[in-house]
Amino acid sequence: MSQSPTQTTVAKTVTRRPFNLARFLESYALVAALILLGAVFGAIRPEAFLSWANISTMLGSQSVLVVVTMALIIPLTAGDFDLSVASMLTLSSMIIAVLNAQMGISLPVAMLVALLAGALTGLINAWFILYFRIPSLIVTLGTGTFINGVVLWISGSMTISGLDDALTDWVVVRRIFGIPLAFYYAVALCAAIWYFFEYTTPGRRLLFVGRGREVARLSGIRVDRVRLFSLVTSGVLSAGAGIMYAGTIGAADPLSGLTFMLPGFAAAFLGATSISPGRFNAWGSLVAVYFLVIGITGLTILGIQTFVQNLFYGGGLVLAVALSQLVRNREAQDFT
Repeated sequence: MSQSPTQTTVAKTVTRRPFNLARFLESYALVAALILLGAVFGAIRPEAFLSWANISTMLGSQSVLVVVTMALIIPLTAGDFDLSVASMLTLSSMIIAVLNAQMGISLPVAMLVALLAGALTGLINAWFILYFRIPSLIVTLGTGTFINGVVLWISGSMTISGLDDALTDWVVVRRIFGIPLAFYYAVALCAAIWYFFEYTTPGRRLLFVGRGREVARLSGIRVDRVRLFSLVTSGVLSAGAGIMYAGTIGAADPLSGLTFMLPGFAAAFLGATSISPGRFNAWGSLVAVYFLVIGITGLTILGIQTFVQNLFYGGGLVLAVALSQLVRNREAQDFT
């Protein structure tokens, strides 16, 4: 069937997008900043910062943060906040420690229980948010605080060690090119989420819901079902991050996992200004995580005190939210 001249013109307009230098520079500005920051610290302290031991440590040690950030961007894409991700991470690691180290249950079963706990948490969050129409910020803050109490209860407020060595072995001991397997797990998850958003119908629906729920609803999309999926997925990924965290430190701590929430949000919003500006995306978040990590590691090597981490993450979060909001507003104006 032949196309009319008008259809042909529209097709060419849709498929052929002229190269936009300004948009390209904006998309990869954070990547350039990451390289520049690494080059600066490498020039100042090459023997410490550029050592392969330091590079592999940075890549491997922040894999848990990458997974936490991935757990955050899925509900954020749908317009929901999940403030329970760090608490769920902590609960997941503690479930594995209690079941495996204290009760002698096999590691695969303990991991499955932890993932099911993450899914259940997502369902509970979704029920309160979607049924009672309570803002996600309030629901997940309350759920996270409740989970913190559960963690302190089942752990006796103590760190539990003695996990099966296989977990640590498959997270940080085994390496490819000197980099722990945890890093490759995180990159594989980023690739999967990128593919989900870009090439699957549920992923495109999730993006559409985030752009405008009422418009999505009028278009026939089951908005509540999409939001339910995003919250459950966030819970499962948070539990997965907890499994990785337990394997990273070889134990379960009732408090240290909570520190992932602020850097996770900072990376998610900063990542929304990179690669695919204007929306939360996997590769931009990955770049943002390691941009923040390079900055903190470099300043630490230079002898700056540990409080710089809070300054870096806190300031980074505020600036990232501001920048992402500017980009989203501009994208909306371009769309209209």
